[in-house]
Amino acid sequence: MTPTFLGISTAAPGNFFKNIDRIGEYLTINVPSVFDLTELQSLAVGTLGRELVDHFAIHQLPPLTSGPRRKQLHDAVHVITGYGIDPIGELEVQAFMLGSKFFPMHILLGIALFDPTDRQRQTSQLNYRTIFHRVRRAYQRGQRSGFDIDTWQPEQQWHLPLTQVQQLFHL
Repeated sequence: MTPTFLGISTAAPGNFFKNIDRIGEYLTINVPSVFDLTELQSLAVGTLGRELVDHFAIHQLPPLTSGPRRKQLHDAVHVITGYGIDPIGELEVQAFMLGSKFFPMHILLGIALFDPTDRQRQTSQLNYRTIFHRVRRAYQRGQRSGFDIDTWQPEQQWHLPLTQVQQLFHL
């Protein structure tokens, strides 16, 4: 059986992201690409922009350069928070985002991550209590951060050291 989220197949991330783009198009919230990889690649090591490019390279991820702004900035949130790209890290990102600004979709995405998170738990040394504490800390960190994905303008911060951007948001 193919896993779904809100009736959208999540078996292949590419399909999931295409569906997000279709929904964004319907809601007229799609925006042009938020970043230019070539430009970010030319920035100094340690800057937010260069760390984002390195994040894509290290994890062999394609950049999300279409659709809604929130989608395109997802990996930049991983970079500024330091949360992993595994299911638990993804759950931490959603908890952080929910703590920083209530948006029901973060709850739904978090619920969708329960099954992959449980599979990761079964193959690791983590127990439910540890996962719960990590997610709770991410939520509380989001509450304290002052971060708002809807008003964040990373385009004005790509050239800044990542540590400085993290300090701006009390991370």
